[in-house]
Amino acid sequence: MNFNYLANFVAALVPMLLGFVWYNPKVFGKSWMKAAEMTEIKLKSGNMLVIFGVSLLLSFLLSFFTNFLVIHELGVYGMTEGDLNGVTTQAFMQEWAGKYRSFKHGFLHGAMAGVMMVLPIIGINALFERKNAKYIFINTGYWVVCLGIMGAIIAGWV
Repeated sequence: MNFNYLANFVAALVPMLLGFVWYNPKVFGKSWMKAAEMTEIKLKSGNMLVIFGVSLLLSFLLSFFTNFLVIHELGVYGMTEGDLNGVTTQAFMQEWAGKYRSFKHGFLHGAMAGVMMVLPIIGINALFERKNAKYIFINTGYWVVCLGIMGAIIAGWV
């Protein structure tokens, strides 16, 4: 089982591209700024090259982890300690390999990761930061859609 590095590269671009749309003032940008207590001055501060560069690097990290969420064959290799020639692994892979490799299935598992992992993390942080529900739902919604698209690309791009 090899990673499709091109799919991972394209999936890593999704957070940036979706972010430009999601956080645009005409979509959720103004609501997010208010909920996050963000000002125009604060938004324009900082080194944008570093912010976008590190964000892209973290997006690559996320895209490679997403493989394990949406490509179920990787779990088989983990359970058999990488024994690709074992009778059990060969029998399982012969019957199931690629069966759930689709854009739809990848989107489902990516979105589930957004709801089941991202929502609790953002929600807990937001509670301690004294942020409101709008902040939680705007940011979590972004990651649910983002991980769904990333999962679709990774699982479906066989």
